[in-house]
Amino acid sequence: MLEQILETKRKEIETIILPPQNNVKRISLINALKHSKRKPALIAEVKKASPSKGVIRPNFEPIAIAKAYEEAGAAAISVLTDQRYFEGHRDYLIQVKQAVQVPILRKDFIIDRKQIEESVRIGADAVLLIGEALEVKKLYDLYEEAYEKGLECLVEVHERDTLERILTVFTPKLIGVNNRNLKTFQTSLDTTKEMARLLPKESLFVSESGISSYKEIQTVREYGADAILVGESLMKKENVLSAVRELFGEVNSFVDTP
Repeated sequence: MLEQILETKRKEIETIILPPQNNVKRISLINALKHSKRKPALIAEVKKASPSKGVIRPNFEPIAIAKAYEEAGAAAISVLTDQRYFEGHRDYLIQVKQAVQVPILRKDFIIDRKQIEESVRIGADAVLLIGEALEVKKLYDLYEEAYEKGLECLVEVHERDTLERILTVFTPKLIGVNNRNLKTFQTSLDTTKEMARLLPKESLFVSESGISSYKEIQTVREYGADAILVGESLMKKENVLSAVRELFGEVNSFVDTP
C-alpha cells in the first residue's frame, strides 16, 4: 500500500500549483512538546479517513475539531493533507492554523522539495518525513531544506533498519516511531518498546498510532515516549474535547463540544 500511495504522490507533485505565501507566525513543535503540562505531550490529529478504515468521521469540521483539541490541552495538532487516501486537503491546514495558537504538523507523504515550499506557504510549523518512504540522503536533504525555510521535521520510522540507516547520516531532533506497519497496516505498541532502546537520548521521541486508552498512554510513557500522536481513536468520538480528557484519565470532563 505504501508504494501505491507514493506512486500516486509522485504524479500529484507534477501538478502542484504553489499557493500564495500565508504570512503566519511559526510556533516550534519541539518546544511545545517539551513544555507541555501533560506527559507524554499530545499531538492530536485532524483526520477524516484512512486507507485501511475508510471514512472515520463523516461529520468532519476541521476548525471545530482543532479548537476543541486546543481547549482540551493538546500541545500540537496534526492535519492530514493527503486527498486521495485520507480525504484531507491543504486548505484544512490553512484554516486550522488561523484558528488555533498551537503548532501545526503537516501530515502527508512528503517526498519532494516542492512539497516543502508548499508546506511553508500554507502555514505549517512542521512536516512529517517518513523513513520508509525515502532514501536516507533524500530524507536528509528534505530535512535540511525544511529547517532552512523555518519548518521543523518529525522523522518517522517503523523498522529498525530504517532508523539505523538514518542515524548513520544524521540525528533528527524529533523522531516518531509509527506503531503501524505502513505495508500491512497492522499495529502494535511493541514497536515503540523495541525501537525505544535504539533512539538517541538527544532526540525527542513520539509514539504514533494504536493509542486509544489511558493504559496505553502509560505503557508508551514507560517505554520512554516524550509525546504521542493520536488520531483515529479521537476522531471516532463525537465529542473530541471529552475524548482527549478521557484518554488521559481525567474524569468529570464532559463538555458539549464537537
